[in-house]
Amino acid sequence: MGADRTYAYGAAAGVLGDLLLGDPRRGHPVAVFGRAAGAVERALWHDHRGWGALHTAVCAGGAVALGALTARAVRPSPAASAALTAAATWAVVGGTSLAREARAIGRALEAGDVEAARARLPHLCGRDPQALDADGIARAVVESVAENTSDAVVGALVWGAVAGVPGLLGFRAVNTLDAMVGHKSVRHRRYGWASARLDDIAGWPGARLTAVLAAVAGPDPRGAVRAWRADARRHPSPNAGPVEASFAGALGVRLGGTLSYGGRVEHRPVLNGATGRPVRVTDIDRAVRLSRRVGLLALGTTLAARALMKGRGK
Repeated sequence: MGADRTYAYGAAAGVLGDLLLGDPRRGHPVAVFGRAAGAVERALWHDHRGWGALHTAVCAGGAVALGALTARAVRPSPAASAALTAAATWAVVGGTSLAREARAIGRALEAGDVEAARARLPHLCGRDPQALDADGIARAVVESVAENTSDAVVGALVWGAVAGVPGLLGFRAVNTLDAMVGHKSVRHRRYGWASARLDDIAGWPGARLTAVLAAVAGPDPRGAVRAWRADARRHPSPNAGPVEASFAGALGVRLGGTLSYGGRVEHRPVLNGATGRPVRVTDIDRAVRLSRRVGLLALGTTLAARALMKGRGK
């Protein structure tokens, strides 16, 4: 069994595992990594970019090294290699948990229970829920579904196709570090700079693939491309911009605008403002279905790309 076929079987099994099982309630490998990264931060923290860069190197480098050593140990056995790839893919892909959280908030909003939706929103994103009404919560959910389709699904599959298990673990480590220290709080403005910049680099290919696939799989491909071209560069994030704009155009809604993170108000540009309508509660389920289609297409696309690269390398 060739290495590319072994990886394909393992990656497909890992995505299937996520679809069927979702994330474990306790002991998730990403949560374990997060606790370890938190311990490293407590040991290294100084209000300095250099110390933050060391933190990033230790944590992300450790995840890549663990993946490389484990993959090397099981390489003689195709079955063990496929099983390792399946486990790593399941651990880093979070499409099912993303869908569950989004739909739970949607059900609360449909029932008119805005307080329950506010209580659930922090499970999905870092917005200030008390600053949002029902429509604002629905918009936040759709934006989070779009962005996390790239971060929690497509980006990992891209780097898995490029670098196998080390790529899968390395991407999830970088993305987790960005969520932990990459934000612009007083404590992490300098310390988290390296994690934020590395996440921008690692997320670049996955974000563009997500935007392309959202246009392909969405109900309005032309609208997705139009919004992406017109509005993506206006977004403050180089990776969230293309993804959210493409989702907005594909779904025919407006995303962006004023939002609040940790008491800090941001005024972001409106995406797809020319033709989109305000987000409704029913758009949450539409966004989840689009996310699912994008994730499955990403699996097929990345496996095909990996096979093509391996074929040319022979």
